[in-house]
This record gives sequence, structure tokens and C-alpha cells, in this order.
Amino acid sequence: MTSAKTTPPTPPDAPSDAVDAITAQWAAVRPDLDTVPMAVYGRIYRIARAMGDRMEKEYATFGIGRGEFDVLATLRRSGDPYTLSPRQLSATLMLTTGGMTGRLDKLEKAGLLRRSPDPHDRRGLRVSLTEKGLSLVDASVTAGLAAQTSVLASALSHAEADQLSGLLRKLLAAH
Repeated sequence: MTSAKTTPPTPPDAPSDAVDAITAQWAAVRPDLDTVPMAVYGRIYRIARAMGDRMEKEYATFGIGRGEFDVLATLRRSGDPYTLSPRQLSATLMLTTGGMTGRLDKLEKAGLLRRSPDPHDRRGLRVSLTEKGLSLVDASVTAGLAAQTSVLASALSHAEADQLSGLLRKLLAAH
């Protein structure tokens, strides 16, 4: 975008950050650039990385990583009886069947899920949460959501977080 220079404003209650420094450097050498998009996406990227790292630590306390959590959470969200085919899991998580097999092997070995024959397809399998898996995913999603809530609440009111969610939904839809 090459419109008139626009430097993202820093709200009076927000400290400057690394993204401000980057956009200020660009403004100094290329004052013709509108760096608002750079500031938006730079912050989204940094927030996603920081929260991803924090979530990884939360899940580690339960003996799982984010990839394993995603499998367990997908089964949990599917509703009772918490069962999907490996193909459905792969499609939902955008994983190859090989990547899915590795995660399923690890989770089955830990007793968090079980694979059984599909009663409607002799060649198919069904993947189900065990009681242990159900308890673990419920505890880990609660802990993860508490961590996310804590970070949001430290900077935004509930109304602001809701507004931000709506704005990000709108931005995501444009992609």
C-alpha cells in the first residue's frame, strides 16, 4: 500500500513496543509507506507466538503438547460418544494421515484414546476418548482458557475483548 504516510497511533495507556520501533524505522526511511497493516499483522503474529508458547507450557503440565491437545479437544468437541474416524480428525486438524497416525499412536499408548473397528465399514476405524482422556482434555482446556483469560483481562475489558474478537473475525473473513 503506497498511500500517504500513516503511522499507527499509540493509545495513551499503551506502552510502545517493538512493532512501534519497526514502523518508526520504516517511517524514517520510507515516509511514503502506510505502515498500519504492518503494525496490525506484526502484533497479531507476536501475540499468536507468545500465546502459543504459553499454551504449550500449560498443556505440558498435563503431559501433552499442543498437537495432542488438538486431537483430544477435537474428539471432545464432537460430543458424546467423543468418537470420530481418523479421516475426520485429519480433515479437521489439517494433518496428513501419517501425521495423524503418529499422534494417535502416542495418545493411545498413554491411554487417552482407543481405536476400534468401525461397525459400518469393515476397513474403517473409529477413534474415541477414554475416560482418562476425557478427564485430561477437560482439565487442560480449563487451564488453557484460564491462561488466555488472564492475559486478556490484564489488558482489555470484557467488552474490548469481545470487540477485538469481532474485528479479528472480520479480518479473517477477508482472507
